Amino acid sequence: MSAPMALSVRGLSKNFGAISVAKSIDVDLEAGARVGLIGPNGAGKTTFVNLLTGFIRPDAGEISLGGERIEGLKAEERVRRGLARTHQINTLLTEENARDNVAIAIAEREKFAWRMMRCKPQWRQCLEEAQARLEAIGAGAIGDRRVSLLPYGQQRLLEIAIGLALKPRVLLLDEPAAGIPSSETHLIHEALDRLPADIAILIIEHDMDVIFRFAKEIIVLFQGAVLMRGAPADIAADPQVRAVYLGRTVV
Repeated sequence: MSAPMALSVRGLSKNFGAISVAKSIDVDLEAGARVGLIGPNGAGKTTFVNLLTGFIRPDAGEISLGGERIEGLKAEERVRRGLARTHQINTLLTEENARDNVAIAIAEREKFAWRMMRCKPQWRQCLEEAQARLEAIGAGAIGDRRVSLLPYGQQRLLEIAIGLALKPRVLLLDEPAAGIPSSETHLIHEALDRLPADIAILIIEHDMDVIFRFAKEIIVLFQGAVLMRGAPADIAADPQVRAVYLGRTVV
C-alpha cells in the first residue's frame, strides 16, 4: 500500500458573495515535492494558501495532510500537524535578534512558555537548535544580529528558517523573493537549494527565475481554478499559459 500524499486537496472551493475565488481545486503534493504555483494577479494564489492554512474557511472541499483531514482545524492546529508557511510580508520580531526569532518558534512548537523560560535549560536548547536551523540554510552568521538591522534578503532567509523550525511535512513559501534587490536574490536561490529533501514545498512566486530554477512541477492558477500542471518546460511552452500572462484569450 502506497504512503499517503504529504498534502492532498480535493474540490476546494470558496466564494465571496457572487465572486468565486477558488473553483473546485484539486492538488496533490508527494513527500519531497518541489512545486511552483503561478498565475497572474488576482488568480487566487494567496487565497488558496490561506484556505490551506486555515486563515480562510472553504465553502466546500477536503484538505488532507499525510492522510489526515485538516480542513476543520484552526490555523495553529494545522501548524502542529505539519503545515507551515512563510508570508509575503514578513512577520518577524524586529527588535529581537535572528536566533531568538527562530528559538521562539521552536519554543512554541514544543509548547514551552518562552517568555517565562529565558534563563532555563530548555531555552538554551531552543537557541542551539535555532542556530543550527540558520546554519542549515546558509544564514548562521546572522544569529546575533538584530532583525531590524538585517538587509531584507536576510530577513526573508530568517522567515524560511522559522518555517523549518516548525518541523513541517509541507512548507508553503509565499513569495520568498518579493521585495529583494537583485543583488541579494542569490541568497534565496542558495537557501532553496538547501531545503530538506523530505519536505514537500509549494512555492508561490512572481519571479519566474526563482520558480523555473527551483520547481520540478508548476501549477498555473487562473481565475481561481487550476489551468494546467506540468514540467517547467511544458508550462513555458504552452500557448494558453502565455496568453493568460499576456492577457489574451486563446481560442
